[in-house]
Amino acid sequence: MGWPICGETLAFLKPHKSNSTGSFLQQRCSRYGKVFKSHLFCSPAIVSCDHELNMFILQNEEKYFQVSYPKPMHGILGKLSLLTVSGDLHKKLRNVAVNFIGASKSTPAFLHSVEKLSISMMESWKEGKQITFCYEIRKFTINLMVKHLLSIEPEEPIAFKILEDFQTFMKGFVSLPVYIPGTHYANAVKARARLSRTVREIVRERQHENMRAGEGDFLDVILKKRSLSEEETVSIVLDIMLGGYETTATLLALIVYFLAHAPAVFQKLKEEHRAIRKSKQDEEPLNWEDYQQMEFTNNVILEAMRCGNVVKFVHREAIRDVKFKEYLIPSGWKVLPVFTAAHFDLNLHENPSEFNPSRWTVSSVISKRVMPFGGGPRLCPGAELAKVEISFFLHHLVLNYRWKTQADDYPIAYPYVEFRRGLLLEIERTNGFDDH
Repeated sequence: MGWPICGETLAFLKPHKSNSTGSFLQQRCSRYGKVFKSHLFCSPAIVSCDHELNMFILQNEEKYFQVSYPKPMHGILGKLSLLTVSGDLHKKLRNVAVNFIGASKSTPAFLHSVEKLSISMMESWKEGKQITFCYEIRKFTINLMVKHLLSIEPEEPIAFKILEDFQTFMKGFVSLPVYIPGTHYANAVKARARLSRTVREIVRERQHENMRAGEGDFLDVILKKRSLSEEETVSIVLDIMLGGYETTATLLALIVYFLAHAPAVFQKLKEEHRAIRKSKQDEEPLNWEDYQQMEFTNNVILEAMRCGNVVKFVHREAIRDVKFKEYLIPSGWKVLPVFTAAHFDLNLHENPSEFNPSRWTVSSVISKRVMPFGGGPRLCPGAELAKVEISFFLHHLVLNYRWKTQADDYPIAYPYVEFRRGLLLEIERTNGFDDH
């Protein structure tokens, strides 16, 4: 059970390559099996590296388990975050997010914004030889989010301010949660407060304007429905912004990294997008029907999630004694379903460490063996929106560039994923219809 109070938390959180399970889990699973007890985050804990048990945990929220993030995380995420609330409030806020995402993902206005920003970003690279991809792609995703949620244009100073605050905010996730001025955690709490203040000011300004003509952006839609309090409105805007900014950017970076090391996959992906481009007029924009043809692209996205592990584990707590097979999970114990372990389970996947999107060809089989977007009532509401953004971005990337990574640059789980050198790429502009 490790040391008093902190237990084995530091060993559990020790950084490791994100396309692996890390030494802590490897050693414990080898010694105790896929389900074992420990002492983590100041609580006795059950760690599950068993895919079947992980599914059971996620699908039985509110019945046997509840969300249970450490209290310091609430200081960063806010008390009304979708990650931390539960019950009716979670359903209410999640429905707002789901309705917005469902209505947005296929609209010509949103698709045009994604494509326009993608092309603009790649045009800015054409004279360069090197780019720090993680920085670039975070600019892309935050600009898309603030445009679609709050009608803020990328060139406006407030867009840069929001990006800076989100970057500070994310550093708090990988730091010791001790509030001492100047620490990453303290800075993250302050950044979250600034982001809340920025969004709250925009909300009040809109209310004062008494709404604008037409349907408007996401904030207009929420305010017209009058179903959320001001605090709930601010929180859901920040939640969608965070999901659309950080996780989408991380996943795109992982895809670019894996493609650099898999030339055959890159070529097959390029051929799919070349065929789509040939079917269109010069400079004709992509549409929803084009997205639906990007089948191999979808496989690449899902395989990058399996291999790269954007989310390593989630926090739950047993609200009653739970019997699952031969295991008894005591009431009040923390429960940590580890998705990474199932993604690299030799019993579930052939050559699990290999980046092989073709394994998703029979998606009905493999989708039961991985959980790239979580599961149960907390299944990621933005999954389809993220896939549309990534697919459109990849369309222009693979048709216009090729790239190489640095030998000492790779994704690390802190537990949230970051690249050792920010994914520094050597890039070369190409003709999309040229194989060389």
